[in-house]
Amino acid sequence: MEHVAGPTVVLLGMMGAGKTTVGEALAALTGWPYLDNDHLVLQACGRPADEIDAVDGTAALHAAEARALRYALSLPAPLIAAAAAWVVTDPGSVDLLRQTPAVVYLRAQPGTLRARIGAGAGRREDATDLGWLRARFAERDALYRDLATVTVETDERTPEAVAREVLTALG
Repeated sequence: MEHVAGPTVVLLGMMGAGKTTVGEALAALTGWPYLDNDHLVLQACGRPADEIDAVDGTAALHAAEARALRYALSLPAPLIAAAAAWVVTDPGSVDLLRQTPAVVYLRAQPGTLRARIGAGAGRREDATDLGWLRARFAERDALYRDLATVTVETDERTPEAVAREVLTALG
């Protein structure tokens, strides 16, 4: 695999949309580093995301995830970074994303999200609740679409096929 020049690509989407698997597939195709949200939180804040959530609560976790997005966007390109799903509801994060030329919304229907989440290991407590996923999808889908330079449907597709479509769409 040859390392090629490129932008900072930010992957957005609900949990289970494929940010990690597609990010890893994009990294394999391009040679660019992939940084998931948990890695970025640890790098930006010095503590793991699950520890921040358990000790300090959801508001502190969200602040850490917003800081992680800022950190990712400060790193030299090219790279692929997955953002926390909720950042589309944070005005500061939205402002940053609007200035980012390669924002990719990995879109999956709630039923697909639920199936991919499985037993929910390592996920928030309500992640396995289809009603919760439907409500979050209804709240956020238009926000993701509005911020994205590229929207790619991930239902019933391999991470590699999605990654190839992302690269084609980004040019």
